[in-house]
Amino acid sequence: MKSPPILEIRDLSVGFTTNRREQTVVDQISFNLHASETLAVVGESGSGKTVSALAVLKLIPSPPGNISSGEIIFRNREGMVADLLQLDERAMQKIRGRSISMIFQEPMTSLNPVFTCGDQVMESVRVHLEYTKKEARDKVLELFGEVLLPRPADVFKSYPHQLSGGQKQRVMIAMAISCNPDILIADEPTTALDVTVQKTILELMKNLQVSRSMSILFITHDLGIVAGFADRVLVMNKGKIVEEGSVGDIFRTPKHPYTRGLLACRPPLDVRLNRLSTIEKFLEQERVESEGIVTPDQRKNRHERLYALEPILKVEKLSKRFGAFTALADASFLVYPGETLGIVGESGSGKTTLARVVLELIPATAGRILYHEEDITQLGARNLKRLRKDLQIIFQDPYSSLNPRIAIGMAILEPMKVHGLHQNDTKRKARVLELLQKVGLNPDHYYRYPHEFSGGQRQRVCIARALAVEPRLIICDESVSALDVSIQAQVLNLLNDLKRDFGLTYIFISHDLSVVKFMSDRLIVMKNGSIEEMGEADEVYANPKSEYTRMLLEAIPGSGLRITNYD
Repeated sequence: MKSPPILEIRDLSVGFTTNRREQTVVDQISFNLHASETLAVVGESGSGKTVSALAVLKLIPSPPGNISSGEIIFRNREGMVADLLQLDERAMQKIRGRSISMIFQEPMTSLNPVFTCGDQVMESVRVHLEYTKKEARDKVLELFGEVLLPRPADVFKSYPHQLSGGQKQRVMIAMAISCNPDILIADEPTTALDVTVQKTILELMKNLQVSRSMSILFITHDLGIVAGFADRVLVMNKGKIVEEGSVGDIFRTPKHPYTRGLLACRPPLDVRLNRLSTIEKFLEQERVESEGIVTPDQRKNRHERLYALEPILKVEKLSKRFGAFTALADASFLVYPGETLGIVGESGSGKTTLARVVLELIPATAGRILYHEEDITQLGARNLKRLRKDLQIIFQDPYSSLNPRIAIGMAILEPMKVHGLHQNDTKRKARVLELLQKVGLNPDHYYRYPHEFSGGQRQRVCIARALAVEPRLIICDESVSALDVSIQAQVLNLLNDLKRDFGLTYIFISHDLSVVKFMSDRLIVMKNGSIEEMGEADEVYANPKSEYTRMLLEAIPGSGLRITNYD
């Protein structure tokens, strides 16, 4: 006879009241989590994934939040059975971190910047296990070793800002497992991490689950990640569970159009598409026709035309040092008009430094950058201003790229004014309205502020702002890495449409190799500030020459996953 689930959620509903109106964000969902099982909850932002997890720990802020109905039955190892929603705050404090713990999405905001990492994990151990200070310190050092942190004693004394993203996430995992919980809730724990770091974090969590017999509730927007990690998958959309099943069933025969759309959003590695599918297409049609496959001959003909042209940009032996540290060493490459040059590598590989040096946002230590044969490293301030019009950048985080106090219409209009485009503000405003429509926004968005938009919409605003000055070359620096896979597919299609319509050239930087392959004509792989490998994108993926490139390719989650059954 099968033992009862460790966690049983029955008819859970959660709402939030804004402007005196209540909006239901979790709508009567029911599911079970069994002992030592990994259950993945998958869906876009706003689907109700995180709210459902926060409800388990009774961390929904009230007001404005309200758990309006349901039961959350928890059975711990000691035989306790309780409806968590009926427990008072004091009882819940004993469960949080001790029996059910949570790893939050962003480790930098989850860790206190004014305390060392060791002290923060020690606090959890001392509160729940009543250890002495020495016992707690020894326990934390043991935990840091268990989560494979390098030099545990040094990490213990380090502050969060002194660690990399992957190291901070390991500290969070150490804190979460410190009291040997029955259930570990992991909320998007790998979203902002490189593919290699992501792979090691997932492997670490799986190993810890086995050694500690934990159950894991794993929340993500990317179905590809859960392929080799979860036992079962639960797909959420607009607060409801639309599909549930084993990982094999979900990937082989997804039944709901939304699930099929989520799977199809990821750029496939085994075929080259003209456009990525989007969830909207799957929800609107019972059957989705192919987006069109680019044949090798079509790609070869395009490249023959492309590389017969004169390069728009020549980078020669470009280097950048910060004191004794070399962030960029002897980088040389060409960029041709109309191409997309992809740049991939882990955090710290020099990708963003290269982008900023090419745009003269930071000065090069050595080397030359020739734009239409003019060495831009030798230009003065006046000529650099002229150059800014031709060379633009779309940054990774659209929220911090936009001034929160300026409406987005003015944010797009301002660079036109700086560069003296379009005679007067009336004509500039008309151009802004055209651009808003071009990037998939509405003219009435002109007077709205950045906080009134979703992440994907804000990124569209930043794209419109880059287009406003009619540039020739745009650097996209991790410009889709923080977006849901569904929004990411829309933005990637948009970038390709704009490239065709405006005759743009892109340098496309990302740590997501499947995205870079979809976008790129040629590809540069960077490691420790140097170019490790360069070549035609499909060729680099099919026959990587560098061991480092092979390692990056092997770390891609859910490589090659494609839907073949739409019925």
